[in-house]
Amino acid sequence: MPSPVDLPHPFASLPSLLAPLFTIILPVFGLIFAGYACRKLNTLGPNAASELNRFVVYLALPALLFDIMAKTPWSMLDQPAFIAAFGIGSAAIFLLTLAVRLMQSRHLADASIDGLNAAYPNTGFVGLPLCLLAFGKASLAPAVIATIITVCVLFAVAIVLIELGLQTEKHIGATLAHVAKSLAKNPLLVAPLAGALLSGSGARVPEGAEALLKLLGGAASPCALVALGLFLGAKGEARDFRTTSALVSLKLVAQPLLTWWLAFHLFGLPPLWAKTAVILSALPTGTGPFMLAEFYRREGGVTSSTILFSTVISLVTVTFSLTTML
Repeated sequence: MPSPVDLPHPFASLPSLLAPLFTIILPVFGLIFAGYACRKLNTLGPNAASELNRFVVYLALPALLFDIMAKTPWSMLDQPAFIAAFGIGSAAIFLLTLAVRLMQSRHLADASIDGLNAAYPNTGFVGLPLCLLAFGKASLAPAVIATIITVCVLFAVAIVLIELGLQTEKHIGATLAHVAKSLAKNPLLVAPLAGALLSGSGARVPEGAEALLKLLGGAASPCALVALGLFLGAKGEARDFRTTSALVSLKLVAQPLLTWWLAFHLFGLPPLWAKTAVILSALPTGTGPFMLAEFYRREGGVTSSTILFSTVISLVTVTFSLTTML
């Protein structure tokens, strides 16, 4: 019989993950700080955050979304239990936040962005490399599906609601027509749809176009984080720390707990898929909500604070989640 010293300790592999976790998170802070410093030093002017964000919305992020969907076979998405566990966890937090904020007389566009603040995990920039380190290559499939649910489906729902909230037409028919027209011209909706259609057709992106998509798509997250830093460096932006605290709690505590119950108990996912769903749902808020707040000229103080504080606190909460998953 092996001695107690020889038995595997449940936290034995944790130190090997903590350093990579910090390595993954620290570049996020570095990019935010770079933007913050550029604004404080006036290296970049007061319009830089909006202009950089427009580059992300119109070029970089659509290229990334198209590339993801074009490379994702439809058969890979045939994981209804995982989609339900992760999707319901995200949708429930989003809808709960939306309903509460509407009851607090928040505008539909702003309430939708707050819903994203509470339910939009940073699956692409943090989730994919973290899952690869924690669970190996087998976790990339669920991580990609979760990324699609987050940056395509959840993002699209928020955009539709924002567009509905911003319409001023009195007649429902005119309102729907204006919303449909706006959505048809929105690159964040058109790009992933076009990529999905290309994937379904069996066609492949030409090599030259693929290189272009890689260059543009690779700029999406870094530019969005620098734009966030520029926004944080601007003067005179009010901070609602009570609302920020509530949104961060929903994102880092409520969403992973709900997803854990759904994945392990309601749907009984295989261990690897269940663990991946929980870790991905426990990630901090991504830059998507900030992109929409800036693009639609909505108040961004709560959104920027939520992204910043959820990223800081996630170093503790994600570490705790990993200790329970390993």
